[in-house]
Amino acid sequence: MLSKIFDKVRDDERIDSEDGLELFKSNDLLTIGMMADYVRRKRHSKPDVTFIIDRNINYTNVCVTECTFCAFYAHVGDNKKSYTLTNEELGKKIQETIDLGGSRILLQGGLNPDLGLDYYEDTFRFIKSNYRIWLHALSPEEIVFIARQSGLKTREVIKRLVAAGMDSIPGGGAEILVDSVRDRIAPKKCTSDEWLGVMHEAHKLGLKTTATMMFGHVESFEDRLQHMIVVRELQDITHGFTAFIPWTFQPRNTELAENHDNLREKSSAFDYLKTLAISRLMVDNIDSIQVSWVTQGLKIAQIGLKFGADDFGSLMIEENVVSAAGTKHFAGFSLNQIKRAIKSAGFEPVQRFV
Repeated sequence: MLSKIFDKVRDDERIDSEDGLELFKSNDLLTIGMMADYVRRKRHSKPDVTFIIDRNINYTNVCVTECTFCAFYAHVGDNKKSYTLTNEELGKKIQETIDLGGSRILLQGGLNPDLGLDYYEDTFRFIKSNYRIWLHALSPEEIVFIARQSGLKTREVIKRLVAAGMDSIPGGGAEILVDSVRDRIAPKKCTSDEWLGVMHEAHKLGLKTTATMMFGHVESFEDRLQHMIVVRELQDITHGFTAFIPWTFQPRNTELAENHDNLREKSSAFDYLKTLAISRLMVDNIDSIQVSWVTQGLKIAQIGLKFGADDFGSLMIEENVVSAAGTKHFAGFSLNQIKRAIKSAGFEPVQRFV
């Protein structure tokens, strides 16, 4: 069965959900990886692996969504744990990023009801008037929330945020774009259609965005495939996604793992590499597939470069959400270590700036 799928891949014929399910059910990891590597090399003929120096700044941890898989958020009114960064604190983090050679900040946070659209506009203007930095900001979930709070359409919110300085939108909050799954792990979160709708509007306005997939919790293989397919379908229309980033649920300190005994262990490296490779095969119209060394560590990320990935992600000067779930792979890594990891995997590190 895999040989028939590989024939389709070699003939540039799009594989469907039935093919994807066969791949997920197969334990022939090396063949699946070889297929993904074939596609990766066909799309990216040079042995380059890109990376970026940026910082993931979480401007607030106050969140009303209370996702069961999240160990980072604080409840409204939790004065001991909650925070919202001041412009002075934000500026210090941005300057440190620039001093370390960073070119972008990834600005995301919780759904804080005390922060209105004017807060984001003022914050973005402060950033852009004081620092030369690319602003990759606000997941679709945050934009949907801001629109609800302000009584505006998401398109109008996006236009105002762009006018204030937003350069692109990260793909956070996607989790699994199947509402039956979202209802189980994050019932207060925006729907799949709302997430996709924000991305559609952003692409129509000329913004580039990324797409993520958090897997390894309550979803099925069919759910993962549905997620890939709806992203692929939107990309067919808009061509606005620049990267697809699958990463694994990190269970420590989360309500979701506490309530499901079988979720207390992390998804295996085998499952990660298979899903990464299938992402390259299924999401055939997005140029870059990114490894998640933050959740997998450098060694598995290196292997991922032979399983369809072409981007190593970020040096990530700061990260809070995954680390809150007990994952510390990023701690202490230097730019030279990232470059050496890429080189020792047989590729050439190339720094990107957005």
